[in-house]
Amino acid sequence: MSHNVDVNERQAPDQLLVTIADYVVNTPITSSLALQTAQHCLMDTLGCGLLALRFPECTKHLGPLVPGTTVLHGARVPGTAYELDPVTAAFNIGCIIRWLDFNDTWLAAEWGHPSDNLGAILAVADYQSRVAVANGKAPLTMQDVLVAMVKAHEIQGILALHNSFNRVGLDHVLLVRVASTAVATHLLGGTRDQIVDALSQAWADGGALRTYRHAPNAGSRKSWAAGDATSRAVRLAMITMKGEMGIPTVLSAPKWGYYDVLFKGHQFKVDQPFSSYVMENVLFKISYPAEFHAQTAVECAVKLHPLVKERIAEIDRIEVTTHESAIRIISKVGDLANPADRDHCLQYMIAVPLLYGDLVAEHYEDGFHLSDARIDKLRQCMVIEEDKGYSQDYLDPAKRSIANAIRVVFRDGTSTKKVAVEYPIGHRARREEGIPVLLGKFERNLRTRYPQAQASKLMALCQSAQLGTLAVNEFMQHWQMN
Repeated sequence: MSHNVDVNERQAPDQLLVTIADYVVNTPITSSLALQTAQHCLMDTLGCGLLALRFPECTKHLGPLVPGTTVLHGARVPGTAYELDPVTAAFNIGCIIRWLDFNDTWLAAEWGHPSDNLGAILAVADYQSRVAVANGKAPLTMQDVLVAMVKAHEIQGILALHNSFNRVGLDHVLLVRVASTAVATHLLGGTRDQIVDALSQAWADGGALRTYRHAPNAGSRKSWAAGDATSRAVRLAMITMKGEMGIPTVLSAPKWGYYDVLFKGHQFKVDQPFSSYVMENVLFKISYPAEFHAQTAVECAVKLHPLVKERIAEIDRIEVTTHESAIRIISKVGDLANPADRDHCLQYMIAVPLLYGDLVAEHYEDGFHLSDARIDKLRQCMVIEEDKGYSQDYLDPAKRSIANAIRVVFRDGTSTKKVAVEYPIGHRARREEGIPVLLGKFERNLRTRYPQAQASKLMALCQSAQLGTLAVNEFMQHWQMN
């Protein structure tokens, strides 16, 4: 036989596809901590989406692709009157969730925001439930949604622990697509084998380039990229349910598989079972809409504000001590062209709270930035240095810290104390302190969109111990605008 031909023998699916599918179908979620955290995550994520509806640059992306399109039993988009097909609804929900960079975060070899998956989960669960009710069948419950959230978090987060897609130039939303595909197929009634097939399609899509997150191309695509990933996931799940075949060795096929084409020939490292670890340890962005590597830096700057606010013109330099990932991802100089550029600039996210004592979403807008020349002057004063210990603790599974420290030095040689924060308030290490603040954030976000009575009703509904028993279609109805 000639050596210049391929042997066309269909092989068994890659083991990782099977392992994920088995987890989704067969592993019960028994951790009360994970399910309680998922309930808090649901509140926080929906609240972030409601807040984003205040920004026209976000809302211009919403609604049906073709104006006026109506969908029977469509999936609702919280805070709007839209009822859309589940693919488009996933984009809409995913877009508002991520727009302000204010939802949860997972930091490891790869980064990401596991609650991005809620775009796919809610869209599919609402649609599937409305169809079921119309056909006289039982709808999905919010317990199904919470379990799907735990599992999507786990898939995305465990794959991120030791596999750095950013190191090969790919964006972390590919893990959103993979995780959302797995749980969406299951919510649609898919079998283990169908989940394997759908997952293979998700990996075959490769990955988006990270260039839209970094200088000199940082821009608004990073705010809708997760919505794009969730909508693609729903699309792949739905065509699989129609019988689309899978690609069994999509990861391992020589020359043409994911590992050889996009991961420099290396296989993914997965060294712990899929359970509920990620949801239990997820990081909440509670206080500031800022890229997570800067959260503790913002907290340091807020603490320093009373000490420097009357001496801004006297500042000689601002010494920032941080970890390697922050330097690689968000430390930059030069012009900042748009809000998405600013909320991924460590120096900007320090300068604003030094000046104002806070950092809110409006602080990234063009008008605000252009109104205060002191912001860019302070950016120019900053000296960014890595603390090797901070970098080690960031990667330590027992710590997962995200430390930053700041000291302000004045022209007369005096200085503030060095203020350091090791763990942000949204970290598991500060969970007891953080949950009341998270609930306050959720309540404020509700009131940006709903009258007080409806906001109070939603607040009570989401905190209820009986939330899991509620039908998904009934839950989603509470969020719809007339």
